[in-house]
Amino acid sequence: MKKRLLSALLLASGLCLAGVGAGPAPASAASSAVLAYAAWAPNTYYATGTRVTYNGADYECIQAHTSLTGWEPPNVPALWKALGSGGGDTTAPSVPAGLRVTGTTSSGVSLAWNASTDDVGVTGYQVYRGSQLVTTVTGTTYTDGGLASGTTYSYTVRARDAAGNVSAASTAVSATTGAGTGTPGQPGAPMVAGSTDTSISLSWAASSGTVTGYRVYEGTTQRAQVTGTTATIGSLGACTTHAYTVRAYNSAGESAASAAVTGTTTGCSSGGGLPKHILTGYWHNFVNPAVELKLSQVPQDYDVVAIAFGEATTTPGQVTFALDPGLSTALGGYTEAQFKADVQALRQRGQKVILSVGGEAGHVQVASSGAATAFANSVYSIMQTYGFDGVDIDLENGLNATYMAQALRELRTKAGSGLIIMMAPQTIDMQSTGMEYFKLALSVKDILTVVDMQYYNSGAMLGCDQKVYGQGSVDFMTALACIQLENGLRPDQVALGLPAGPGAAGGGVVSPGTVTSALNCLARRTNCGSFVPSRTYPDIRGAMTWSINWDAANNWNFSRTVKPFLATLP
Repeated sequence: MKKRLLSALLLASGLCLAGVGAGPAPASAASSAVLAYAAWAPNTYYATGTRVTYNGADYECIQAHTSLTGWEPPNVPALWKALGSGGGDTTAPSVPAGLRVTGTTSSGVSLAWNASTDDVGVTGYQVYRGSQLVTTVTGTTYTDGGLASGTTYSYTVRARDAAGNVSAASTAVSATTGAGTGTPGQPGAPMVAGSTDTSISLSWAASSGTVTGYRVYEGTTQRAQVTGTTATIGSLGACTTHAYTVRAYNSAGESAASAAVTGTTTGCSSGGGLPKHILTGYWHNFVNPAVELKLSQVPQDYDVVAIAFGEATTTPGQVTFALDPGLSTALGGYTEAQFKADVQALRQRGQKVILSVGGEAGHVQVASSGAATAFANSVYSIMQTYGFDGVDIDLENGLNATYMAQALRELRTKAGSGLIIMMAPQTIDMQSTGMEYFKLALSVKDILTVVDMQYYNSGAMLGCDQKVYGQGSVDFMTALACIQLENGLRPDQVALGLPAGPGAAGGGVVSPGTVTSALNCLARRTNCGSFVPSRTYPDIRGAMTWSINWDAANNWNFSRTVKPFLATLP
């Protein structure tokens, strides 16, 4: 976040959540090698592993992104690895085998095939209806919909690799749609409509075709059978996570399964004593151009005060903290004893004080089981020494989700259910559930308090609707928050992290009113920009700001605007 600004160019390389884009024209059936690497181009999505040619040299994408002018491969080593000169790999993938029809309806044909057997980095499969390219998918199944009833269609499939090479066509198969009967179409993707300590309620879009009803599955186990498009799954444990799919059925059989949805029952313990909607701010344990403050000068508007930062020692995973001598001098001799007393004073008036670990310049590494234990032991010792209520994970130089999850669970065992666990990932860290930060958040969801993603120093990023949004707008905040909200985190675990005003960040500084508009959009679907979420999130947790000190430097505009607004949310 924080003491120094990270390169906006690196942060702007957002991960795409969609599938592989359309590739070059396919090879003929007799061809086994198609093309050299395609030329790099702006405004193009590149998946990790894609290879391109630029100015006679070859490059491999090492971080998925949508390219922009100025992001030419030699200019952005964070996105591209140079491979040297040459024409690129021209070996096409092997032909997919076993193409087969797995079902038909009056308006659709379902297909499946075997994955390519060679190891050349297949990134997707092109499905052809006759000579027409219908789609490119990353898996080995596809349902072709919107077809005429009682009509015969012929299909082939081709494999495509990261270099853009396309295999010869598979053996063709034919299928005839039903004349108005047959299994229904695939239901629309389900959504979690609500949850309690013991139940999860779902809703979905109706299937096409003749439908008798719907069956809800958890894995292969049927959990409900209904005639409408809603269902409530009961007899669940508190704070447990479940994944469901839906199939439509009639006398001819079941449709293909819908996309999966994940829901979590309530009753989680993620740090006690906090309001439903909270404002979090960082307090500087160092001197910079912002205003130096004693902890006692922090306004009561801040529900959580994150002390920045705990730092690494020479022991892997171990964290240390002490009052910064430079800050102590700048404040006229602020002592450790005074600082500890101020921590307790804030807690007595209802505020929580936690230790933030890392920061932009921090290098805490938890990459082994031993380092996880060292982290838990050292942070717990610091909590006992200073009276802190929890920990904030603000590691901007990478983390290992597996071992950090172990560390946080060990810390929770020591500190108890009142432990506050927060995270402050950069925007790029939460663009995909495959990112380590996102994986960490989901793996400790049952004990996680909130994720305060940093919506700044980011450039342009992809929203959950696959559109690119620039930082500093309502759309940027709402469309990126949607990724977390629709991919496993509860609304009460998602908050918006913004700079407190000019000077606090190199990019993404917004007025406090823009922050409240974004929260209104997420909670009520009002005050939105061009992006409007598909549903409301009234439990959205609130906001975070970097930092309390910068808020002071800007006449407390952030906290004086955002905190009263939070009280108006549902």
